[in-house]
Amino acid sequence: MVNSDLVKVLLVDGVPFIIGLVLILFIRWSIFWIDRSIRKKRQGTATINPIIKSLVNWITFYGVVFFLLFYFKSSEWMFQTLFSIGDQDISVFLVILVILILSLSQRISKLMTSYIFPTVYNRYDLDKGVQFTFDKIFHYTIMVLAVIISLSTIGIELSALTVFAGVVGVGIGFGLQNIANNFISGIIILFERPIKVGDRVLVDDIIGDVEKINMRATIIRTLDNERIIVPNSYFLEEKVINRSYGDRVMRLVLPVGVAYGSDVNQVREVLLQVAEQERLVSPTVLHKPEPFVNFVGFGDSSLDFELFVWISEPDKVIVMKSNLNFRIYNMLAEHDIEIPFPQRDLHVKSVDPAIYKQYRE
Repeated sequence: MVNSDLVKVLLVDGVPFIIGLVLILFIRWSIFWIDRSIRKKRQGTATINPIIKSLVNWITFYGVVFFLLFYFKSSEWMFQTLFSIGDQDISVFLVILVILILSLSQRISKLMTSYIFPTVYNRYDLDKGVQFTFDKIFHYTIMVLAVIISLSTIGIELSALTVFAGVVGVGIGFGLQNIANNFISGIIILFERPIKVGDRVLVDDIIGDVEKINMRATIIRTLDNERIIVPNSYFLEEKVINRSYGDRVMRLVLPVGVAYGSDVNQVREVLLQVAEQERLVSPTVLHKPEPFVNFVGFGDSSLDFELFVWISEPDKVIVMKSNLNFRIYNMLAEHDIEIPFPQRDLHVKSVDPAIYKQYRE
């Protein structure tokens, strides 16, 4: 025999749940279909505003969930005790309510940082580092408030967590010392900003761009499109070269060697002409400081020079060096200025005929 109470629960309580689920899927599918139809009609150039799509999804999802909670409020299983924290009994209803609060807070944070804040950032022309810092601070603040509200909702007083906080503090002091160090270092980085998202840095002789600053580690994308995960404490304890810190202007040094006997004044004019030509085609090369040719000295096989050029975009170092080297080689060849290469003279010492005769025998 089938339990009549079970059948009643399935029919009375289960049917509205199924209807709500179908309603959610139908509305979301309708939004997707409308969005796809607009993209197809306008050949992908326009679609529904992302904010509107998000709001519709929110209203649909949370509206149905709250309706189901209200509908099931008289059901016994919703208020059955799952476990207890101190004197407070935790039921299914409270657990669902806490999950909804945390989920809603996370979605609000994502909406603000993805759609609302970028408008403000663009208006005030804030750099990526400042944007990332504000986004992180706002997200952490929202989530901390959500946790506090959740604890208050289920009836747990914050003062009751004092002992727990003390235990966690001892654990951090011993077992989680390294994690806590990196977490605090990450907060310091966000406020002090020795590095920020978008900066070109040099870590262990590897050049890369700061892509993301997480709670424990910073992700750096190298020029080979590889990711380096560096603990946050590294940037506060070690020497880090930040090519984008403060002034983004950077000096390029291009070594050039010419053969002995070359006209050094002509070499200087040719190198300055190279810098001028590159400046005309690339706004990255700056007028001031002006390019400068440094006569380094007299090498083993060449007269050594250095061409100093200042650029405004550190992330284009490799491209600019390559372009300038191409120009230097072509200009030197055009003016018949020889680029030497190391040469070695081999002196063959004469051999005593008696030794040679003995060797032949």
